[in-house]
Amino acid sequence: MAIKSLLELRKFVAPEFVFGEGAAALVGRYARNLGAERVLLVTDPGVIEAGWADAAAASLREHGHKVTMFSDVSPNPRDSESMAGAEIYRRNDCNAIVAVGGGSPMDCAKGIGIVVTNDRHVLEFEGVDNVGRPGPPLICLPTTSGSSADVSQFAIILDSARKVKIAIVSKAVVPDASLLDPELTSTMSKELTANTGLDALTHAIEAYVSNASSPVTDLFALEAVRFVKTHLARAIDDPLNMEARGGMLLGSLYAGLAFSNAILGAVHALSHSLGGLLDLPHGKCNAILLDHVIAHNFEAEPERYSAVGAALGADIMPGMNMAEQRDAVIDAVRSFKTDVGVTETLSSLGVTREDLRGLAEFALADPCMATNPSALTTEEIMEIYAQAL
Repeated sequence: MAIKSLLELRKFVAPEFVFGEGAAALVGRYARNLGAERVLLVTDPGVIEAGWADAAAASLREHGHKVTMFSDVSPNPRDSESMAGAEIYRRNDCNAIVAVGGGSPMDCAKGIGIVVTNDRHVLEFEGVDNVGRPGPPLICLPTTSGSSADVSQFAIILDSARKVKIAIVSKAVVPDASLLDPELTSTMSKELTANTGLDALTHAIEAYVSNASSPVTDLFALEAVRFVKTHLARAIDDPLNMEARGGMLLGSLYAGLAFSNAILGAVHALSHSLGGLLDLPHGKCNAILLDHVIAHNFEAEPERYSAVGAALGADIMPGMNMAEQRDAVIDAVRSFKTDVGVTETLSSLGVTREDLRGLAEFALADPCMATNPSALTTEEIMEIYAQAL
């Protein structure tokens, strides 16, 4: 690494986190330590069905907290859901929030928090550093290994009117604590395990090649790639294997710490646009787009993409030219996707060529595009989408 990049000014933001079996049972104690008395528990129907929301509520009540549950959260959380949750928070005079679930409940909870402390509509916080006051105490219990919303300074909310996902990026939405318990991820389906795992992989890769990366984020990003490579297939094939589930949860944690500070890139910008317009699963969109964006970006950061490829097992030999290295990296990414069962295309999800210009225009305006290693035009983004159809 060049001396200039080693000395370049960078910050690193992370919440307190507890990792390991039994971490989720600490939620009542952590809420008490943060001064909570009346807790809004934000979750979704799937997490309730799995039993994790009730388990968290029981721990909270055991430590004397009054619990109000809010579960009207969609897979791509809407602005209206954050606003409805904020109203329930106020009505029940809550003073803390606990989020149990994947990225959707956690992002919705972040939106609820900043709405109640700033008394503004959630969409008014769009962009970077637009949150005046942090939300109330927030504790996250992730039930997936991919979104990393439990450690990040991002909240992604769907603007229902414009049909676009907005990014709220601020230290004010970093949770106060994350309780990472591998057992909570054991009830994911095989498909959700694969899609969220590839979301974590995308976070790691985009953080590593980001133009805002640093020596600290690099450590977490590359280790995240290695953990996903090592543990994802086994977590899919053997869902109750806690070593594999723990490895994926650590990989997601590492990726989250990396991207929360180095930010992301074109894969996420394009994926946010898809999820907003067509209400598609975020992790699956990332998985479909990843290799196509790498192909376009490769020349901007060949050494870094080659390091990612090596971590994924790419056959990169001394003396290879840039095109050969690029092909080896892309082959490794595509092989890994196939190995974990992700073979869909955008067209299989209902995307058509008529959608591409609108999608590209929204993607170009996404904050994640600012840290992509190469500058893209609307036409280039349309071509990436077209290649993924």
